[in-house]
Amino acid sequence: MPIKRLFVANRGEIAVRIIRTAKALGIETVLGVSAADRGSLGAEMASRTVVLGPAPSAKSYLDVNLIVHAAKATGCDALHPGYGFLSEKPVLSKMCAEEGIIFVGPRAETIESLGDKLGGRAMARAAGVQTVPGTDHIATLEDAKQAASQLGYPVVMKASAGGGGRGMFKAEDEAALDASFERASREALAAFGDSRLYMERFVTRARHVEVQILGDGEGKVIHFGERDCTVQRRYQKLIEEAPATAVPEATRRRLHDAAVRLTSHARYRNAGTVEFLYDVDRDDFYFIEVNSRIQVEHPVSEETTGEDLIAWQLRVAAGEGLHLEQEQIKVTGHAIEIRVNAEDPSNDYAPSPGRITDWAPPTGVGIRLDTHARAGYLVPPFYDSMIGKLIVRGADRAEALDRLQAAIAEFRLVGPKTTLPLAAFVVAHPDFRANRITTRWLEDLGPFNAAREV
Repeated sequence: MPIKRLFVANRGEIAVRIIRTAKALGIETVLGVSAADRGSLGAEMASRTVVLGPAPSAKSYLDVNLIVHAAKATGCDALHPGYGFLSEKPVLSKMCAEEGIIFVGPRAETIESLGDKLGGRAMARAAGVQTVPGTDHIATLEDAKQAASQLGYPVVMKASAGGGGRGMFKAEDEAALDASFERASREALAAFGDSRLYMERFVTRARHVEVQILGDGEGKVIHFGERDCTVQRRYQKLIEEAPATAVPEATRRRLHDAAVRLTSHARYRNAGTVEFLYDVDRDDFYFIEVNSRIQVEHPVSEETTGEDLIAWQLRVAAGEGLHLEQEQIKVTGHAIEIRVNAEDPSNDYAPSPGRITDWAPPTGVGIRLDTHARAGYLVPPFYDSMIGKLIVRGADRAEALDRLQAAIAEFRLVGPKTTLPLAAFVVAHPDFRANRITTRWLEDLGPFNAAREV
């Protein structure tokens, strides 16, 4: 049954992205916003906008009952959660099903089983996909010490319900493990309401590589290639690119096979990302987690395959099936995305809300900008700091890098401090140019100073 009216339960650039694709498919859109976003670009673009509640997320974007009620009251037959907020909360998928609203994402039971990191590890092993050497649930510090002695230091404590680097701490030795265990427990409980932890061996020279998949919910899964998300700070991605040219071609094919095998085993429905840790020294990889939603970095996969992933999400959700075969997906060229965050990288990435007084993004061949910002836009202090994503495509990585460097230099943004200077530094750095980086590379360089030279 085709979707006629779509409720968009998100904000910012992903709301704009969803609305644009929905309109192109002839679908009406209703955007639910907080009071802080009532004048946003997404609100102007949507067929209709409803104010969910005040600015704080807990009273607007995170209120499941309010969102489902708003979707039903406005006659929407489908709901797209975007990313973040409630996108990976099984309760939203479940409530939509109960109210007869199509949820543009996986089933509630899939989100629940994969959202728990321990459950995801168990499912990966059942599908024959290797995980990072580690443990199941660790209940006490003594258990943690015993496990660490068997795995060998360094180790990483992780929250079972975690994500985005929260509840995640590295320990170099037993003394550090004492503090890491307590900190991880507290942060996991505060962030996710779940203090359960597990432990993994720390891979010293690692890259973060992920595979974009799409499933029909009946066992058919196809992939759209892989992305390299190795440039990170505090386990938060800053730059993503596709394909992952630092990984040998044969290993990349094994990555694709593992991602498809795992999600086929789970009878995965809609779009998702299977994340892996690539061990540079061993030329091997380990499953980390499945993100059961569209990812921030999905545009680089779109640019290298020519497919609209949001459109495919809507088609699959509407029950049209997955009328696309793996051999039809061709990865060509190279794409790189930088996240433009309203943060001050020279001040420990402190948030930098405020009004954009001058806005002139770059234009030209191979340049794409996904954003909700514009001149006069007031970046609010209540939400994630990302105000846009600059994506550049080239025939190969070298051409994409040259275009990206020129595009960053051309980008005029006056008002809040942003991560553009940091991106310029990274893109020009010889290590990044030569692809000689790991997930620790940026942090190992030390505090960022916008005035320093490569």
